[in-house]
Amino acid sequence: IRVDSRTIFVGHRSGPNNEAFIPPKFCDNRIVSSKYTVWNFLPKNLFEQFRRIANFYFLIIFLVQVMTVDTPTSPVTSGLPLFFVITVTAIKQGYEDWLRHKADSEVNKYPVTVLEDGRRIRKESEKIKVGDVVEVEEDETFPCDLILLQSSRDDGTCFVTTASLDGESNHKTHYTVPDAEKDLETLNATIECEQPQPDLYKSVGPENLLLKGATLKNTQKISGVAVYTGMETKMALNYQGKSQKRSAVEKSINAFLLVYLCILVSKALVCTTLKYVWQSKPGQDEPWYNEKTQREKDTNQYLKMFTDFLSFMVLFNFIIPVSMYVTVEMQKFLGSLFITWDKDFFDPEIKEGALVNTSDLNEELGQVEYVFTDKTGTLTQNNMEFIECCIDGIQYSYHDNSSEVDGFCVTDGPVSKLQQRREELFLRALCLCHTVQVKESTEQGQDQVDGLTDQVDGLEVLQPPQEQRGFIASSPDEVALVKGAMRYGFTFLGLESKTMKILNSNNDIEMYELLHVLNFDPVRRRMSVIVRSRSGETLLFCKGADSSIFPRVRQEEVERIRMHVERNATEGYRTLCVAYKYLSADEYAQADAGLREARLALQDRDEKLMAVYNQVETDMSLIGATAVEDRLQEQAAETMEALQGAGMKVWVLTGDKMETAKSTCYACRLFQRNTELLELTVRTLEDGGRRREERLHELLIEYHKKAVQDAPPVRAGVTSQDYGFIIDGATLSMVLNSASDSNSSLYKNLFLQICQNCTAVLCCRMAPLQKAQIVKMVKNSKGSPITLSIGDGANDVSMILEAHVGIGIKGKEGRQAVRNSDYAIPKLKHLKKLLLAHGHLYYVRIAHLVQYFFYKNLCFILPQFLYQFFCGYSQQPLYDAAYLTMYNICFTSMPILAYSLLEQHICIGALLDNATLYRQIAKNAMLRWGPFIYWTLLGTFHGLVFFFGVRFLFSNPALQDNGQVFGNWSYGTIVFTVLVFTVTLKLALDTRHWTWINHFVIWGSLAFYVFFSFFWGGIIWPFLRQQRLYFVFANMLSSVSAWLVIILLILLSLLPEILFGVFRKPRGPHSRQVKLKQTHTHTHIFTLL
Repeated sequence: IRVDSRTIFVGHRSGPNNEAFIPPKFCDNRIVSSKYTVWNFLPKNLFEQFRRIANFYFLIIFLVQVMTVDTPTSPVTSGLPLFFVITVTAIKQGYEDWLRHKADSEVNKYPVTVLEDGRRIRKESEKIKVGDVVEVEEDETFPCDLILLQSSRDDGTCFVTTASLDGESNHKTHYTVPDAEKDLETLNATIECEQPQPDLYKSVGPENLLLKGATLKNTQKISGVAVYTGMETKMALNYQGKSQKRSAVEKSINAFLLVYLCILVSKALVCTTLKYVWQSKPGQDEPWYNEKTQREKDTNQYLKMFTDFLSFMVLFNFIIPVSMYVTVEMQKFLGSLFITWDKDFFDPEIKEGALVNTSDLNEELGQVEYVFTDKTGTLTQNNMEFIECCIDGIQYSYHDNSSEVDGFCVTDGPVSKLQQRREELFLRALCLCHTVQVKESTEQGQDQVDGLTDQVDGLEVLQPPQEQRGFIASSPDEVALVKGAMRYGFTFLGLESKTMKILNSNNDIEMYELLHVLNFDPVRRRMSVIVRSRSGETLLFCKGADSSIFPRVRQEEVERIRMHVERNATEGYRTLCVAYKYLSADEYAQADAGLREARLALQDRDEKLMAVYNQVETDMSLIGATAVEDRLQEQAAETMEALQGAGMKVWVLTGDKMETAKSTCYACRLFQRNTELLELTVRTLEDGGRRREERLHELLIEYHKKAVQDAPPVRAGVTSQDYGFIIDGATLSMVLNSASDSNSSLYKNLFLQICQNCTAVLCCRMAPLQKAQIVKMVKNSKGSPITLSIGDGANDVSMILEAHVGIGIKGKEGRQAVRNSDYAIPKLKHLKKLLLAHGHLYYVRIAHLVQYFFYKNLCFILPQFLYQFFCGYSQQPLYDAAYLTMYNICFTSMPILAYSLLEQHICIGALLDNATLYRQIAKNAMLRWGPFIYWTLLGTFHGLVFFFGVRFLFSNPALQDNGQVFGNWSYGTIVFTVLVFTVTLKLALDTRHWTWINHFVIWGSLAFYVFFSFFWGGIIWPFLRQQRLYFVFANMLSSVSAWLVIILLILLSLLPEILFGVFRKPRGPHSRQVKLKQTHTHTHIFTLL
């Protein structure tokens, strides 16, 4: 039975002795992200590989050849390529899993300190049990989910960064459990907490819970009790297991294989049927010159039919190209090296280039329809900078220019005495209205400061170098504002026992008593502090989003500032408005009583606090507004524009606040000025004053009507009105997990349809698992679009694993995203070339490779099938065994491999300049049924020309000078020669980008065929029982008629192709390429050439 809560005995000390104590069983602290073990690797891997239709089919054919039938060809012809494919794939997957084992082992063997019976014991992380008291020091990560019992800080708090969990690199404050004994050795306590669940933001006492993967900051050490361990920690529950990713091309190959299997079976059935029809005629089954043996006469007729059927299957078996899998594997592996070698992906900062973890998905990069991106660290650098402020409608920009007074550059108006007082009030507000802490200096830092004083020799070093002062805050923009005030001469010195100290521009220290902090929350979207100055005045300073401050201040003050705020917001800056209010003694006493009472309430505490906050934060005076920039990644906006131009929908999934994320979307040009935003967040659900569920239903219907039903039809990819959609985590879980199932699917459908009609979607306050849920929902929606996720932190791992293609950015937040991704790039800007150039070319190359392989095998086997009509269906091979084996392995494999690695039908420069070219290959355009039927018909036409052309030649009996007749092996050899030359020259006609490698393999393959034929037929080989081709090739070339027919048939086969190429008007990219080729001659071909 699953109980809703678990009981944990701290330090494994049970309750009162008279109770029977049965220790509950919990899982250990091991993390497992690998897929195989030593024992299950072979069976599991072979099972996965034989799930591929072709592998399974070749295994069956191989077994048939080995065990039973007197087959026309040797088992080696199908066994060897199969063994090669299976081995190469197994080695590759084994190596990838070994790397995962290694990474797990690093985490599990990490040493930690555990308190046991009053002693500190060093243990490996995997040996921690639920109930252990664990000690963690500064800058260490928590080994499991802990409840904080003790901290080295006097106020019982500790600071934590959760960058690897939700992408936020700011410091969060956590508190020790109230009223806990200070001596942990004698502490006898039990903890009642809920069962493990993945939501990062939901738990009993979230302020006491330290999550695995978070890092301790600015606190020397803490002690906590382990409550969730191993695979039950929130981090592990947010981790998606690795599953085998399959590309859409592979699914197309499987569909085409089934068609060709049907062709194969029908050919074998036709031949078997006709054989017995033909033999049923008198004299045909047993002519006088070929009497049956007794054993043949005794054989069961049906068994004989079955073995004949199998013989035909083996004979025509080459229509299914096993070597295609070898070529595809090699093309993927070698092709992925081009990404690694690409110099444009090299980043001089980290001195690294791109990394390919999975080469199976190269062509998926050319098929992406949805891009899911993280915000912090992916779109932005997570580096806040104070840009400008506006005080009473006058704009101040900061310039690093010491000649200007206090660094202020006034761009709007004059400075009067009154204005100066307002400026100082504004800067005080920035210095006081926050929860920033000044970083404690460590021993080493202290020594350096002492050294500095000695050097300066008595000079007063009160003000440290501005940028070196360390600040810690729960949000990086708070630090940016404090640093901004510092630039203008007001420095925050810190908070000591409820007293805040400020160093003003005259180098005097001002002190304020901090009475109350009214914390920020996403519904109110503002925070306030109440302070008392030395002169006894009580002030309230408030800062928050414009929409939450403007209704609470005097309206005449608003207009002066609104213009600045709106302009800053459209420039992509994060804007905050600052207001203040003097509190009289009565007002303060009333607010103080209300706040104390609400904080002690056991029920509805949040609602009561909210009511008091709203009551206090009214009738304020607006002083000004600030603009802070979260620096975008280099070329982030250009990259996003290019992706949208290529027809991809971009969704931003972030754990960050809505305002921040919204301003980033504007800065990245995902939202334009004319974009109408449809918002579905906790705030819009609270607006109506009705039940959330009802309001959600109402809003979904309204947005659906607006964006889907009333939207005018899209013309030429341009919509008349752009919509942007915004949703937050809490609302998303209501949409996905609605109380009633019928509603849930309705909400899901409405939500999806709205999102699909919006140009960009922003999801904020997302837990890692919710990111994966969104990707999964879109991935499984109608039409199964190809999805791509890109992120840089461990919080993005689940969505990276869930999407068809996962891309990690080698950012500041550890390497977990990179380790779990399919591709890793140093910067977001590299995504453009990875998709628009590499992805496009890989897809075109592999699509051509697949279609060409089926075509050349159809050309190869069709004459063999037609030959059966002229040899009494006797399973007589048309070609020699050497030709059968070598056709796919040697004579025609290298040209297509070179083509599939080097072809650039449009040069890279043109692909990058014109993003719309990406749309031409969208939705698997080159592997649809249309192109497949075209190639199949072409193969049929060529096969018919080869066979009947040569047969026409043979209708003249005297082909040699001496009047001798050619035999059946000469017939097959002429057909085979025409075949090899035609399919190779067909590829030469398709090649748009010639390099010396293409020339070498195309002409080299043809020369090798001629050389091999002379060599194979010119020597008597001792290991052959019958030498079928002895001097056949040389003899054939002595006939002028044979030469004439070979040349004529090659020309006749390729004539339609040549005429089509000559008369086709150059259109689209090809026509522009003439100009481009002059500039980009061959500079863009990879450096290795």
